[in-house]
Amino acid sequence: MTSPPKPQKMVKSIPALLVVLRFLIDPFLIWDAVDGQTSLGFIIAFIVAFLSDIFDGIIARRLGVSTAKLRQADSWADVCLYLCIAYSAWQVHREIILNFQWPLLAVVFIQLVWWAVNLIKYGKPASYHTYSAKLWGLTLFTATVAMFGFNYAGIALWLAIIVGFIHPIEEIAMTLILPEWTHDVLSIFHAFKLRRSGSELSPDTRKMS
Repeated sequence: MTSPPKPQKMVKSIPALLVVLRFLIDPFLIWDAVDGQTSLGFIIAFIVAFLSDIFDGIIARRLGVSTAKLRQADSWADVCLYLCIAYSAWQVHREIILNFQWPLLAVVFIQLVWWAVNLIKYGKPASYHTYSAKLWGLTLFTATVAMFGFNYAGIALWLAIIVGFIHPIEEIAMTLILPEWTHDVLSIFHAFKLRRSGSELSPDTRKMS
């Protein structure tokens, strides 16, 4: 069996390269914030990372390379990115973080519950990429730009906190519904549909549009 032409292989590697790009941006964010202030480059780098998160999944589905491993790597890249944002926020906007400490700690707690439920049932984190996760990403993006670009939290951060509750609660319910680890399940309604139809395929091969 002949291997795909080199240009085709390079094109198919674009989603993975976008995930790697997000990992590479993380150290710059920390370096830029470590002295208690950030430059314009911080916002630009974060926007590039956010756009890479949007387009890696879109391109992967278009190219037919949306594998379980790629989607897991995408999820880990998101976690690392926002851990770096959290560290940077503590360094640069500590007063804002302290003002919102209890709601933020509550979001962290429900996220830890999400991790625990998935590790207990599947032995690894879920990688559903739900609509609520996409909405949370959008609200986190808005809150991050507002905080680092305009020194503002308010409504933007409250929205991120509210969606930060809704998203893991939905995915915890999905994990309780689905009998085996499955990636790219867009909502709890899709999880119910999969459960009713019994159409779960191999976790490494199943993709949902």
